[in-house]
Amino acid sequence: MARFLVVLDVDSTLINEEAIELIADEAGSGAEVARITERAMAGELDFAESLTERVATLAGLSVGRLADAASRISVTAGARALIDSVHAAGGVVAVVSGGFHELLDPLAATLGLDAHRANRLEVADGRLTGRTSGPVIDAAAKASALREWAASFDVPSTRTVAVGDGANDLEMMRAAQLSVAFCAKPVVRERAHVAVDQRDLSAVLPLLGLRG
Repeated sequence: MARFLVVLDVDSTLINEEAIELIADEAGSGAEVARITERAMAGELDFAESLTERVATLAGLSVGRLADAASRISVTAGARALIDSVHAAGGVVAVVSGGFHELLDPLAATLGLDAHRANRLEVADGRLTGRTSGPVIDAAAKASALREWAASFDVPSTRTVAVGDGANDLEMMRAAQLSVAFCAKPVVRERAHVAVDQRDLSAVLPLLGLRG
């Protein structure tokens, strides 16, 4: 049976929200962060610079408030069907995010994802410092993750699929055999192999020959 590696973006793809905006709402900087996010995902701003700018607005927020942000996450329709069907076909599902492990880790466990990667928020004395710690998961890091996972799970590059919505996903999509723009920004729709405009991730399954 065909074996695939499907790599999904998280914010506005696997989930309906932008994780950093949920955290920013807790910090009182939601509107400012949403404006920066919109420009970054449209390809108007460098992602790493926009991440630094947005995370800076979170300085001083109690770590305990991250649970409040996480409680507002909703998984995109069809996500479980996509994950379960790819697994049933002997495939692998991973996610890579410009968001944060603090919100992604519990979600990855719940959904049974095979691998996941995201940024980490720096914490001191129980509060966010307004900085990230460790490598920034930008466009290049997303592409690297896809290639790394393909090798570690022994999936041929010809069976790799990338699904995303924003400019930060473009390098990952170029690295994949099949790129899917999911309810995506115009810059992503123009460069992807195929676009899915209904907000249901199970719509990706026919593209893999797994349904329909």
